[in-house]
Amino acid sequence: MQIAILGAGTGGYVAAIRAAQSGAAVTLVEQGPIGGTCLNWGCIPSKIFKQSADTLAAIRTAGEFAVAADPAARCDMAALVARKERIIAIQAGGIRNLLQKHGVRVVAGSGRISAMHRLSVTATTGEEMKIAWDRLIVATGSRPAPIAAFPFDSHRILSSDDIFSLQSIPESLAIVGGGVIGCELACIFAGLGSRVTLIEAMDRILPLPSVDEECSKLLLREMKKRKIRVLTGATVLAAKLSGERLELRVGPAGAAPYGGPQQESCDKLLVCIGREPNSAGIGLERIGVDCDARGWIVADSQLRTSNPAVYAIGDILGPARIMLAHVAATEGEIAAANCLGDSREMAYDHVPGAIFTMPEIATVGLTETEAAARGYQFRADTVHFRTLGKAHVIGEIAGFAKIVADQRSGRIIGVQIAGPHATDLIAEAVLAMRSGTTVAQLAETIHAHPTLAEIMVETAFKAIDRPLHG
Repeated sequence: MQIAILGAGTGGYVAAIRAAQSGAAVTLVEQGPIGGTCLNWGCIPSKIFKQSADTLAAIRTAGEFAVAADPAARCDMAALVARKERIIAIQAGGIRNLLQKHGVRVVAGSGRISAMHRLSVTATTGEEMKIAWDRLIVATGSRPAPIAAFPFDSHRILSSDDIFSLQSIPESLAIVGGGVIGCELACIFAGLGSRVTLIEAMDRILPLPSVDEECSKLLLREMKKRKIRVLTGATVLAAKLSGERLELRVGPAGAAPYGGPQQESCDKLLVCIGREPNSAGIGLERIGVDCDARGWIVADSQLRTSNPAVYAIGDILGPARIMLAHVAATEGEIAAANCLGDSREMAYDHVPGAIFTMPEIATVGLTETEAAARGYQFRADTVHFRTLGKAHVIGEIAGFAKIVADQRSGRIIGVQIAGPHATDLIAEAVLAMRSGTTVAQLAETIHAHPTLAEIMVETAFKAIDRPLHG
């Protein structure tokens, strides 16, 4: 079996390794750097920058822990970018070694479908190549969506790809879009020292069905503490360069009352309004692979497209699925197995969401709103981190955990955590939901003390009307 894969992001390289492990002859084609968006411009760079912002925060608050430190500590942006590049190089090298170990043929170049069972590749060397395939996996991903009125210039008007290559910290940064990426970068750059204004068209930040409104409210409060200006129900109508600064005209978006229009001024404008598919120009139409009106590939639960020999994984499936790196990795495993004759289906019921704001937010399953919409008889119980000794020890008491449980069975159907290390803590909730654990069983599970993980058992006790501290 010959399997060709377009795109060496998280989904693509995982699919390549799994297919090769199962005995397939695999060719992986990538026109950009190995690792795709997650490694090069998304998950990893943002966490590297966040670690520096967190370190600065720790230095500035060191006095609370009886430690003398320089409260005027600053981040060396050029050194931070260099650190980012070193870490990415190490990670990319590890991926290349894994691909080589498993016998995956990696072709650096631009690939397109020329005919059924054929790829044409223009290699980075200039060589034209033909690659045969029995099964094709499309993992070409997505890119930041621009605003037509003021497109990206990678200097003043930035995408989320551009922001991690800046050589200096912007004195002032305006961010259009209060979704996951916009909120994460607002927290990071405020932590690094920028004056940040976040502009969101909806009536709340993180306006996602999967995010409980209480999480949005908590994050808003914490952003204000960090002197991040947040404008909701607002949009940028125009942006023009005036000297060395951008002048923005901000007006109402219609989602909520807004006292504009007004002028805003900033050094840099970061646009985080969503993603666009990398589906054009790769020849999908030649072999009957259907896309929706926006260009996202349409696939079934087995990740098979309208052409039964072609599969699609990762961001190229669009927001109809879940555009996260760990989802793409699982989709890659399933697509690889199905290319070789399996019939596995991709399930999205227990996918953790991880938002690396300050504080972090993590989710799995249903919110209260979603549970009500689906007709569940449920109860929702909340315990705050300030009840935990460990939270006081580390000086991070803002936040809570909420468990949504089915009243009839006691099974956990959703968990929302906002607070310190929420993105790590959510793993227990995912396992609990996958295994059908009830709140009573979770309450009976001994947790180490003093730990942040106790938030789960404390909330479970509250859910069975036996609260200890919450």
